[in-house]
Amino acid sequence: MTLTQKSGHLAWCALAALALARQDGKVCSAAQENLFLTRWLATALKQRRFCREVAPDIEWLLKQGRQYGVGAKLASKLNYLWRSCTGELSLQNDLFRLTYALETAKDMCWAYQLLSDREWLGRPVSALNAAVNGIYLSRTSLATAFDEDGQQVTPLMARLTGRVQGLETLLNRCGWQMAMNGPSGLYELTVEKTDETATNEKSAQRMMSSTERKKSLY
Repeated sequence: MTLTQKSGHLAWCALAALALARQDGKVCSAAQENLFLTRWLATALKQRRFCREVAPDIEWLLKQGRQYGVGAKLASKLNYLWRSCTGELSLQNDLFRLTYALETAKDMCWAYQLLSDREWLGRPVSALNAAVNGIYLSRTSLATAFDEDGQQVTPLMARLTGRVQGLETLLNRCGWQMAMNGPSGLYELTVEKTDETATNEKSAQRMMSSTERKKSLY
């Protein structure tokens, strides 16, 4: 079993335990949910119910639950971990996976803001607080980045601050990637291309080239 599968198994067990507790009437509020999951994680760590490779995941979730309480949204984090580790998330369209990543980042206390053209052009990256974990998207870029089916057609422009490396890991798990574009803090967000996508694009290019050659014969 790979590390990804082990992390997914951990998340599934926690979510299953939570579902059973809800069914039994032991969890009926957000506060009870946080308390249940925090205790469940603490017990799992203490009794070493899972392999040591996923101990960092348990410790991080446990710290979030204890530090932020209900605001930690542990169930949402576990749901994200399960989806990203089992491949279910990869079946969704580009826009859904990006939205999922952004919502997860917000649950992890990242600031998120859509900027109008005036705000985007009038607020240089240097004016943003580098110490704050922040995601700032161009509203115009977001509006034109996807087609009607939710598939990306143009790069999405973003200004990112704070622990950008951690956000990159989150985006990668959701099938997205980021690359610096110009000044520090300015990034392009694009969908990670799978081998199948790359093959299809090459096939399409070959077909177009073939069509163009045929046209030149007439």
